[in-house]
Amino acid sequence: MTQAPTRPTVDVVIPCYNYARFLRACVRSVLDQPGVDVRVLVIDDTSTDDTPEVMAELTEDPRVEGRRHEVNQGHIATYNEGLLEWAKADYTVLLSADDLLAPGALARAAEVFQAHPNVGMVYGRVVYYSDHDDLPSIVTPPAGRTVWSGVDWIENRCRTGQNVLSSPEAVVRTSIQQRVGGYRPDLPHAGDLEMWMRIAAVSDIGYVRGEPAAYYRVHQQSMFRTQFSSVFADLEQRQAVFDRFFSEHPDLPPRLKNLANRSIAKDALWRAVRAYDRDKLDEIPTEELAEFARKVYPHAERLPEYRALQRRKALGPAVCSRTQLFVGAHLAKRGRGLIGKQVWKWRGQ
Repeated sequence: MTQAPTRPTVDVVIPCYNYARFLRACVRSVLDQPGVDVRVLVIDDTSTDDTPEVMAELTEDPRVEGRRHEVNQGHIATYNEGLLEWAKADYTVLLSADDLLAPGALARAAEVFQAHPNVGMVYGRVVYYSDHDDLPSIVTPPAGRTVWSGVDWIENRCRTGQNVLSSPEAVVRTSIQQRVGGYRPDLPHAGDLEMWMRIAAVSDIGYVRGEPAAYYRVHQQSMFRTQFSSVFADLEQRQAVFDRFFSEHPDLPPRLKNLANRSIAKDALWRAVRAYDRDKLDEIPTEELAEFARKVYPHAERLPEYRALQRRKALGPAVCSRTQLFVGAHLAKRGRGLIGKQVWKWRGQ
């Protein structure tokens, strides 16, 4: 008698702190995933709302398990508890209680894992939406799969200096997750980027085109809006990520670290340029941004963004914010950004 093939198993870790109003929909988006066997692991980090009651209701489904901290541990410790101590399935997802998995996302990721044993992480497109809106209608690009070598994927992160994942769209092979370890407590803002690169250092990376993998809710209480919104926080944390990562992976080509430094410096200088064009020198520390760029990348003064900043300094913010002199440059920059977003939807990079 032929034995039926074993279905892939996925543990979905859902940290929750005062997100009871979102928790039911989040868990339902996991339980409704076809083609895989799921286990939902809810960790209540000492919420003060009715999360315990909602969690008790949800755990009536045997696929849902829950635990509550007696003392608030913070998001990093909570993440690591779920990913490293609790998860045991073939694959693992870290899903914030205010986000949603898209229908079929886990089965699509599992197909890539099963076809490519060297892949350690699979992700897809994430869709952002407002707290007050229904899920948006989207244009779906053609379906397909891409697999990069880990080094190639890391090089692309260095080339842009940016993260391309928000987190809920990432599915990680559990054995790889536990091999590379958990999130770094000293990288609370960009620690996910550092995590993805650690995974890429020991495995290949897969991307699923077509239907989205997750829906990321943006609202006034989200970490996206609150804890890490200062002008320097993002730049400094991303730079700290690359510094930390390359110090722990000296076997990677040195040009990659130089490429990352250049990208971070260009970003800092462009923020200073925009401050002049928007007449926001009272809000944005342009001199500090320029100094940061020079510190990060010794050749910053050779960059076109640095020359653009010097031109604006000579003219002054009043002229820059009113003249049409730089409209072409802004349109070109904006156009490249829009094209980049469309390319990301298709390619995941």
